[in-house]
Amino acid sequence: MNWGTKLIIGMASFMLFIVALVLIMFNSRKDALVDADYYEKGINYNKVYNRREQTKTDHATPEIAVTPDMIIIRFSAHAKGTAALMRTSDKALDKFLPFESNTNHQLIIPAHQLTRGSWRLILEWISQEKSYLYEQEIIL
Repeated sequence: MNWGTKLIIGMASFMLFIVALVLIMFNSRKDALVDADYYEKGINYNKVYNRREQTKTDHATPEIAVTPDMIIIRFSAHAKGTAALMRTSDKALDKFLPFESNTNHQLIIPAHQLTRGSWRLILEWISQEKSYLYEQEIIL
């Protein structure tokens, strides 16, 4: 086999490699870092920012305690809203829970049914006619 044949075989295998990569790229899953509703989130970003800042201004940051059996969230006043537990590794495990705090201004979320690992806890609530938003990473 002379050098010309080897060169043609090398070029053909490189082109097959590139074609295979292109096919894999087009047939792979969608990128998990891109939101399907990014446009709506962009429009509503100012509202989200204002709710986060309201939490800081009013010193309304909730106290969060994580035990193996439950997640205990204590608010500064009576609160009503939604709690989202977002699993960073698997969107199918995400949980959205509407809540209203008890007489001790607490929310107790049972954690025994949740998969162990890293979660993002997103709390959106209304308290004393003001809207708040707070996010925190928790590990179960």
